[in-house]
Amino acid sequence: MPKITRQSKKATKPQPASEAQAMPAAFDHQPCTRLVFGCDSVERVGGLARELGGKKVLLVTDPGIVAAGHADRVRHLLVSEGLGVTVFGKARENPTTRDVDECLAVAKAAGIDMIIGLGGGSSMDTAKGCNFLLTNGGRMQDYWGIGKATKPMLPLIAIPTTAGTGSECQSFALIADEKTHQKMACGDAKAVARVAILDPALTISQPARVAACTGVDAITHAVETAVTRKRSALSLMYSHEAFKLVVDSFPRVLRDPKNMDARGRMLLGAALAGTAIENSMLGAAHSAANPLTAHFGMVHGQAVGVMLPAVVRFNGRDAAARLAYAELASAAEIACVSDGLETALAALIARLETLLNLAKMPRSLSECGVKHSQIKALAAEAAKQWTAGFNPRPVTEADFVELYEAALQPRGDGESA
Repeated sequence: MPKITRQSKKATKPQPASEAQAMPAAFDHQPCTRLVFGCDSVERVGGLARELGGKKVLLVTDPGIVAAGHADRVRHLLVSEGLGVTVFGKARENPTTRDVDECLAVAKAAGIDMIIGLGGGSSMDTAKGCNFLLTNGGRMQDYWGIGKATKPMLPLIAIPTTAGTGSECQSFALIADEKTHQKMACGDAKAVARVAILDPALTISQPARVAACTGVDAITHAVETAVTRKRSALSLMYSHEAFKLVVDSFPRVLRDPKNMDARGRMLLGAALAGTAIENSMLGAAHSAANPLTAHFGMVHGQAVGVMLPAVVRFNGRDAAARLAYAELASAAEIACVSDGLETALAALIARLETLLNLAKMPRSLSECGVKHSQIKALAAEAAKQWTAGFNPRPVTEADFVELYEAALQPRGDGESA
């Protein structure tokens, strides 16, 4: 007969109130995007487009994707299914209202009934922006916010060629005002892609620097969505699974760019992190990054990466956020909650810094040309960013000054890759 032992007092000791389990937060989740994942899954694009009723397709992409041959391949696959195809191959990084207007003119002239976004987040944002204006009229400024489109939009298929933004699983188009450089988040459930084709083979051709920057963006998405005010039991499933996939696969992609298994895990992780954004939003790292991109031309992945450790330290002072970070670290087997929340938080920050170093990201704002005299103006802009309102700790303009100052100079604490 098995020996029965008395449960220890340690095991029955009640948790502190700040760490006690509570009822999951309320959420309303309706998946809108069909995910088609696997090597060479792009071969299905013609059939999928026909299923959605497409006859005249606008293929929105960028010059790099055109040069790599991906745009021509997708065009051929669509034509072979009897669809007419018009290519807009001029999408730019951090698209502006001018880019959307140029894309819109091409779409109107072609009389399209479907849109396909092929490339990174910029191509997909341009495609979504075009969809807003083509179907609902007006200017992009009219849709800044959530749910401002009143008419149905055209079916959209998203085909990411980078593992980073997760835009393929989001209903937001991030478009900058051409004159003010203000990034506008234009969100509407009608704008979300009907289908996202996740083909790891398409990511092999991306330059190493693009893989590094977009990978850091995906990592940041997983980290920020795991702690936001809007997080829920469902969003955490996506955040944790995304983090597990990307934190392990990112170093493998950097070391061996042709490792298809690692590429696939990164691509899927980025999409799941995008789904987490759709359900829980982002936080202060993205709020602080947008002014850096607008005024210093920093690549988005570099901007969020340079701010992320400072933001995690800042948020980690809050008990609930500290627990959420510890649970994220535990999900990826970086640390264990039972070892203590401070220990787990420190382990998470150390791993993030290691990944940033491996990716050869700038580790200080001073490396990016930012001067201390510019911090106050940057902080004023950061505090107005929409994602700031979802940060787990209330974050004021003064707090952003603190965050920028923390990121201004290297920490000098012996961190290494």
